[in-house]
Order: sequence, then C-alpha cells, then structure tokens
Amino acid sequence: MEVTRTAYGTWNGGRFMNYGEPLPDERWISVVQHAYRQGIRTFMTADVYGNGAADELLGRALNGLPRESYCLVGAVGHDFYKGQRQGPKGYPRFTDPALRSRTEYKDYLRMATEKSLQRCRVEKFDLLLLHNPDLTGYTNEAVWTAMDSLREAKLTERIGIAPGPANGFTLDIILSFERFGPLIDWAMIILNPFEPWPGSLVLPAAKQHDVSVITRVVDYGGIFHDDVKPGHKFGAQDHRAFRPAGWVEAGNEKLSQLRPFCEKYGATMLQLACLWNLSQAPVKSVIPTLIQELSPANKTIETKVDELAALPGVKLSEEDVERIARIGDNKGCMALKGASRSHTTTAEPDKWSLSSDLEAIGKRWGIDPDQDLAYAHAETKAA
Repeated sequence: MEVTRTAYGTWNGGRFMNYGEPLPDERWISVVQHAYRQGIRTFMTADVYGNGAADELLGRALNGLPRESYCLVGAVGHDFYKGQRQGPKGYPRFTDPALRSRTEYKDYLRMATEKSLQRCRVEKFDLLLLHNPDLTGYTNEAVWTAMDSLREAKLTERIGIAPGPANGFTLDIILSFERFGPLIDWAMIILNPFEPWPGSLVLPAAKQHDVSVITRVVDYGGIFHDDVKPGHKFGAQDHRAFRPAGWVEAGNEKLSQLRPFCEKYGATMLQLACLWNLSQAPVKSVIPTLIQELSPANKTIETKVDELAALPGVKLSEEDVERIARIGDNKGCMALKGASRSHTTTAEPDKWSLSSDLEAIGKRWGIDPDQDLAYAHAETKAA
C-alpha cells in the first residue's frame, strides 16, 4: 500500500518524546485503533523509540487488521543494540566508525529491519526510512546499496530518507537526491506554515528527482491544534519549553491572521496547516504530532485525530500558499543542522562543514549558504 495523505506516528501520545501527557499503554493503543477506524491508514514507527517499545505497541494496536488495509512505515539508523546512549544526543548512528566498518552496513540494516518487523508483527514494511543519518548516510554509496538490498530481500516495498532530529540538512538532502535519486522513493522533512524555511528549499529538487515528501511537525509544536495559548503550562521535560521565549504568543498572533483562510477553505487550523503543505508539489503526506496536553481543558488527542482524519479534499490556490508563507516567514530564525559554514571542526553526527560538493549543489539550486541557510539572529542573540 502506498503512503496515504494523512499519517499517524508512534511519537504521538507523548510516550516516546517529552511533550504533553504520556499515555498509558491501553489508551495509546486505543488512539491508534481510533485513527484506523476514522480512516487514517498510514502508520509510522522508528525502531529507536523506546528501544523497540514503539514498534511493539504499534504491533499490538494493528494486530488482527488486514495487512493490505494499512501502510506501515518504519525507520532504522540509530544503533541501540551495540551503541551506548550519549545523553540527550541519543544513540549513535549505525555508521559510526567506532561501531562497524562500511562492509558491515548491510548486515546491520538487515538485522535492525528484521527485528523491527518482528516487533510490529508483520513481514515487511511498505516504506523504510533511513532515520536521522549522519554525513556518511547522506553521501556514502555503501549505505544506499545496503538500503536497496532490503527492498530486494522483500523486507520493504520502498526506501527513503528521514533527516533529523532537528531542522536543517538542506544541501545534504539535495545531495542525497542527486547521488541516489533512483533509489530514494520518499523523504521526510519539517514543514508547516510557520516554518516554511528551510524545508521549502528542498521541494524543487525532490520534484525533479521524483521523490515524494512526507512532512512532519505540521502542527508547529501544537500551535496549529489551536489549544496552546499564551500562559500554556508545559511539563518540566517537555522539549517545547526550550523554544525561545515568546514563541507561543507570537504563534497565536500569526494564527489570527490565518483565520480568514480557515473560513475560506472550511478547515480547522490544523487542517489548514495540512492543506498548505499538501498544496505544494511534491508533498504527498502529512504527519502532524498529536499531543494530549496536560490541562484537562485542552482538546483530547482523539479529537485531534478526528480533525486530521476529516481533512478536506481541497487544494489551496498558489496565491494563498504564498500569502500564508509570507505570514509565517521564519527565514534565519535558528541555527540549522547539517552542513554549515560555521562548523569547521571534525564532523559530528548532526553537523559538519560545507564541502565543495555541497557548495556546488547550492549554486545549482540557487541556494546561498551564507544568505539562505544562515542564522540571521545569531549576532543579535550574542549581543
């Protein structure tokens, strides 16, 4: 089954990420089943979430349903089998030279994929993503030959790339398209009306290389659920609490400018964000984060599932897409991950220096790293 227009991720419900209320097993499972009943038919997991626990819960939730009735997306890449967790940085990528050589990539990916499938209680994925790759993952042929071997082994129908966990990797994604485009079916990026930058920069390259795009963080930290208001209380470990001060207030001010578009298209705020993404080629699927906020006055996660499942079948006009992008313009609002002019030391798992190949890609696609990928407010922050 192909990836559908709306999708549900196992990070929802706060079990495997620090936000909102972490749902207990039975409710977590019931929300997945509710999503299926409401018509959401793509479910995404990653083996590193809970060191396999997310796979297992999703397997329990979908057990007994006709396998052909839903699309299953997996993600592998963090080695929690042999690697040691590095605090908030998480587990190392399987390509870490301290863990294995390039000749061992194929065996690791097959092992990780088979174990993830066993936990999900199925025989194959419909799509398998390379999860949060390091520089080697974007550039090395051995990685993508190994990924392709999983398709040949019938462990997945399609393969793709899922950059992260933070925002950025713009030139790196395009490089992977140029080098391995014939192998890559899908890519997942961060994109929403309040974060058009830098995700929008990769869309032309994805379209040219016939790579379909899944967009995550469509809800912009919960703002588009329209229940995160000024004064909102976040949990002590909620990752949204570490965003810059005033982001909730600024987001709500922008929301007020979007309400006329909601009326025009008969959509809720969440639905408008989804429609804005889907109105841009080659975006084919949206997977917002569905959060049960701590306050009982907030929407239930089931209500948010209902909104996503009831997404109108309309497309925004090009003019409205552009108008909304201008309202949400966030260019230069953060330091991006991946290739960076500012990183001149040894490559780290999520940042590295600009190579001549990446410089050339920028020129081909009209992306100036110093203008289009720079943290514009860095000097102000330092002052």
